[in-house]
Amino acid sequence: MSHSFNSRRGRGLAALTSVAGLALTTATIVGSPAAQSAPPAEDCKAAFPVADLVKGDAVTALSVTSGTAPDTFTGTVLGVLDDGIAPDLDMVMVEMDAPSPDKIGGIWQGMSGSPVYAADGRLIGAVAYGLSYGPSWVAGVTPFEDMDEYLNASRPASIKVTDAQARTIARHSDVTQAQAAEGFSQLKMPLGVSGVGSTRLAKAERKAGAHSWIPKNTYATGKAAAPGVGAGEETVVAGGNLAASLSYGDITQGGVGTATSVCGGKVVGFGHPMTFLGETTLSLHPADAIYIQPESLGAPFKVANLGAPVGTITDDHLTGITGNFGALPDTTDITSSVTFGTRSRTGTSHVSVREANASTTFYQLISNNDRVLDSYTKGSGLLSWTINGHQDDGTPFSFSVSDRYASDYDISFESSFDLADFVYSLSNIPGVNIDDVSATSELNKDNSVYRVSKIQQKVGGEWVTLDRKHPAVAKAGSQLNLRAVLDSATGDKTVPLSVSVPDSAAGSRGRLEVLGGLYTYSRNQYPNTLGQAQKYIDTYVRNDQVQVSLDLFSRKADKEISKVNTTDAQDKVVAGRKAVRVKVM
Repeated sequence: MSHSFNSRRGRGLAALTSVAGLALTTATIVGSPAAQSAPPAEDCKAAFPVADLVKGDAVTALSVTSGTAPDTFTGTVLGVLDDGIAPDLDMVMVEMDAPSPDKIGGIWQGMSGSPVYAADGRLIGAVAYGLSYGPSWVAGVTPFEDMDEYLNASRPASIKVTDAQARTIARHSDVTQAQAAEGFSQLKMPLGVSGVGSTRLAKAERKAGAHSWIPKNTYATGKAAAPGVGAGEETVVAGGNLAASLSYGDITQGGVGTATSVCGGKVVGFGHPMTFLGETTLSLHPADAIYIQPESLGAPFKVANLGAPVGTITDDHLTGITGNFGALPDTTDITSSVTFGTRSRTGTSHVSVREANASTTFYQLISNNDRVLDSYTKGSGLLSWTINGHQDDGTPFSFSVSDRYASDYDISFESSFDLADFVYSLSNIPGVNIDDVSATSELNKDNSVYRVSKIQQKVGGEWVTLDRKHPAVAKAGSQLNLRAVLDSATGDKTVPLSVSVPDSAAGSRGRLEVLGGLYTYSRNQYPNTLGQAQKYIDTYVRNDQVQVSLDLFSRKADKEISKVNTTDAQDKVVAGRKAVRVKVM
């Protein structure tokens, strides 16, 4: 087929794919400079034109099954799918020879990016796709001549093969024609998340409908290593391991795959995108493979430890990722400090792409709470947080909020959403950059809450409970003074309420409502501009406050009158609501 893109051969590059079962080291990354180690060996291979491939051509491939040194695999070209990946982007079908004995079962998640070479040493492309039906040694290869073209096209979920191609695959492998006819699919790239167990991840994913920033298809891992620990930059070679992360520290979100080519201080790889962010600032990591986990129902997967970051992934496109060794990306630092009785801990994560600010914030809060609580714990907690940032013109901003939470089952989970939602909103405002987020949680086992049970007004020196027969009576131009009775399993209390009644309300009628802060739902009104963000903070109603709202209609002024006031914070979360009629004299 003819191509409408001019290939650029000289660009140097390496790759990765995220893999299930990723196991990471437990040391913490500190500071921003890249870890110093020997530079990786460069290969700078020329691309082999897809048009020159012939069915039956012998190939070799490099990929790591254990450690950091690539193993050599042999194979045979089965054919080429014209436009198999996208318009003007073919897919080369290759059958790899299984090792003897074959303990793996087929190409694996984490093999994406593995370079495939022609007999003359030129680079055909990168393993990136597997047959859709299950494990197999038949691989789909993204041509290297297209891997730095970054086509503006959508990702194919599945790549079909013709009946003739299915027969070819079946004839040259142990795959049946029916299985081959299911076509190819991109090797899966679930997101590995450290610091959060698999149960927590699954529970969080069930909330993704209400919180779109929660990643899906995640799995539990450990975190990336500290500088000088684990695999170093020198291990990122053609066919060697390569990892990329959205965040690292307490919360590492990333995955491991294989480098395709290293040249000129850059790497290119894996033949398909990681997160399809386009121009980006993912962190680039080496990795140390532990083993390949066989899988009978799908592709096997690589289990590996991430090393410290050694550079920046600058591009994440249809045909792969590109990165530079050396300088690390700027990060947003997410810090959580938790106290529970005599136990306490502070932890930090570093986020390299704004798309992961919210999820990292959420996971950081959850993981640190869980580490200190060490169980699903009913209770309550006071969470105080500050967000610092700047606009594109350098103007700084800072927001701070304190709020109280309570749960009869899991206070860690209950208290971790609101801040993450607000961070998500800020991260999506154009021209707004978050520098750091710091949160302090004081947790305890008392999960009792107050509930608004009565509204009372003082009449003739006595407090009278207001109801249908006893409306509130107010005087125009003065304060309407009431009190709310709050019930709790540990004791009741009264809270004074006050709301102003304007002169223009004389003779009006209306409604007064008292709400516990938990029922105000102010946290659902997230901002789209920095000005709205400031208003959100200025009008924020805490869960432990009580809000009184007065809504009147004045026939004399022919208008609606609304007044709102909020009490000081209480020592427990306040739930419930009560409403009564109001007469203004």
